[in-house]
Amino acid sequence: MTDATRRTIRTTVQTAISVAALLPAIISAAGIPETLPWAAGALAFAAGLTRTMAIPGVQALMPTWLRTEGGA
Repeated sequence: MTDATRRTIRTTVQTAISVAALLPAIISAAGIPETLPWAAGALAFAAGLTRTMAIPGVQALMPTWLRTEGGA
């Protein structure tokens, strides 16, 4: 895998995590009803990604600077 590919993957993952963390606030601030199918699906995906990132096994795979305090 080339360095450019690694940078692209890392940037994509970091952006997805950031958007997932901010999505509830973005939808609320925009006044979009959370009951719309696409908004509900996006919020469910964001919640799932956030919960997955909190799993100890996933935490152990992350670099130390990205782990939460409870991570191994």
